[in-house]
Amino acid sequence: MTDALAYFSAKLTHETDASDVYGAQRDGSADFVLVDVRDDAAWAQGHAVGAVHLPRRDVASRARTELGDVDVVVYCWSPGCNGGAKAAVEFAQLGYRVREMIGGFEYWAREGYPIENARGPLPRHHDPLVALVRT
Repeated sequence: MTDALAYFSAKLTHETDASDVYGAQRDGSADFVLVDVRDDAAWAQGHAVGAVHLPRRDVASRARTELGDVDVVVYCWSPGCNGGAKAAVEFAQLGYRVREMIGGFEYWAREGYPIENARGPLPRHHDPLVALVRT
């Protein structure tokens, strides 16, 4: 039992999910900056409302200047992408408290949380396989 407790406690220290991130944004309790670590083309296609863009390849050179001393939550494309984990390593090497948003942008969008691009808000759709759809 102690192995399971240690494992899941550590996991929750380093991971969060779209629901918890959005909830913290919505109720004003977000004590972190949400960072989209995808490339420029992915960011331009659409991103989570409230996120800042800092491509993974630029974390080491830009984070301290652009973000300062804050806790961060990173995301990449999806559960099939490890860019968020790679960016989390970069942030951790710089001394940041960092968590990865599991599911990435894919689950943020599939759960129907707000997304936007440079032109403004994008349509929200709730995927009934991952989110409650109220009719």
